Amino acid sequence: MSVWYWVRHAPTKAKAFAGWKDVPADFSGIDERIDRLDAFLPRDATLVASDLDRASATADLLSKGRHRLPDKPALREFNFGDWEGLTAAEIATAYPELSRAYWEEPGEAAPPNGESWYKAARRIQESVDWLAMHNPDAAIIVVAHMGVILTQIRRARMVSPREVISMPVDHLSVTKIRFEQTTWQLELLNYSA
Repeated sequence: MSVWYWVRHAPTKAKAFAGWKDVPADFSGIDERIDRLDAFLPRDATLVASDLDRASATADLLSKGRHRLPDKPALREFNFGDWEGLTAAEIATAYPELSRAYWEEPGEAAPPNGESWYKAARRIQESVDWLAMHNPDAAIIVVAHMGVILTQIRRARMVSPREVISMPVDHLSVTKIRFEQTTWQLELLNYSA
């Protein structure tokens, strides 16, 4: 059995889509939140993060006394392709039908030069399965992104992407999922320490 603590990275100042765009985290004024989060997470856990700066830098703050694995590019946020750097309004104007399909029926629809929900979920699941296989019976903290965490909520709940895409996953929140044999079970959703 392993227990997974999915942590969404610290906030950024980005006002537009920043899937694979490497924007930094903004740690101003959140020292107490980081301290509470650090105290809540198990000290003996293995820690891993997406290789994007906002997740990696957040993991750095949580790494004291924990075994830190190298950052994993496979744990990056969804690749929004040509939508990177655009606001939701700009995307809706430039790609009205595609953006509606992407958000209302997530699955196969993908931004130009980007990933569909299913393609991103396969990438993420392969990495999670590898980590589970190589860290059995462990507590694992993963600092990642909203989309990444939503794929794991979907996996645990066994529902469609549409049923989870609008769920809240706040910055610095914890989503706890237990993995036993072949079953993923959601135990805590969007918890703020």
